[in-house]
Amino acid sequence: MMKALTENRGRQMNRALRWATLLFAGFIVVTQQVYTYGPLVAYDKEINSQPKPQFKGLAGFILLRLDDLGARWLTSTVLLIAAAFIAYKFKTKRPLILAAISLLLLHLIVGAVKLLLGRTKPRDGFDLLHAGGMSYPSGHASNVVLSWGLIAYLIYRYAKVDRYQGRLASTGVVLISVVVCGVSLIRHTHWFSDLLGGLFVGSALLVTIIATDRYVPSKSQLH
Repeated sequence: MMKALTENRGRQMNRALRWATLLFAGFIVVTQQVYTYGPLVAYDKEINSQPKPQFKGLAGFILLRLDDLGARWLTSTVLLIAAAFIAYKFKTKRPLILAAISLLLLHLIVGAVKLLLGRTKPRDGFDLLHAGGMSYPSGHASNVVLSWGLIAYLIYRYAKVDRYQGRLASTGVVLISVVVCGVSLIRHTHWFSDLLGGLFVGSALLVTIIATDRYVPSKSQLH
């Protein structure tokens, strides 16, 4: 029985790691396109040149608050608070460890690439590398996928929710990601490729963290 369970966990982890590898490969491809000014960068300029709706007053305020859903200060804070609450309630340090590792890896990888490429933002009026910019990859896109995704996963793993509710939570993460990326395009804070690269790296890290956690489960987990 134990051997079969271990083998099943191993298969799950291998499958998840294959997905993580594909997502990291996607991130590398997008990075290569940005670095070499490939066809994707031409698509960036085409998207950025399209007329964008102007939001002022209350609509502008709401737009900014939606943008905050991907802000590092908000996503990191909410993730750590949620992880701490789950850790306290179920008397296990696992959620806090997962949250800390995921945030550390995300900030190291995204921060390093931002510094190395130094890409300018669309609102600067030009697209240059090594110009002191911090546009690629999008921190908002990577934050929203990893942080909200990990929160949904921790709730599913430790709380009494069924698979249907788990799928609803996953759908919610996708919708938040789409909204945040859409707002970034409207506000000219990121190129399309910035957002695509951020989604790839954030998703890859999320899948890797989940795969590792499922392979070495905690006794406090319900799923």
